[in-house]
Amino acid sequence: MADQEQEAAAAAQTPTADGALGYEHARDALLEVVRQLENGGTSLEESLALWERGEQLAKVCQRWLDGARARLDAALAAEEGAPPQG
Repeated sequence: MADQEQEAAAAAQTPTADGALGYEHARDALLEVVRQLENGGTSLEESLALWERGEQLAKVCQRWLDGARARLDAALAAEEGAPPQG
């Protein structure tokens, strides 16, 4: 279990191409950042870096959610315009 926490902590702090992150990965990394910030014990510089990473991850999650909403809206609009089945 400690190994998983260490890996998650490293992943949360590892800079990556955020566009390549899936929603679940970004969400999990964001949760790890929040956990680290809530636990405290980090220097001001580390806390600022974690906060900045959290902001990046939150934007990635929001882009995924916005995309999902657009797909749902498009599917619903297409369904409304389709002739009734049956």
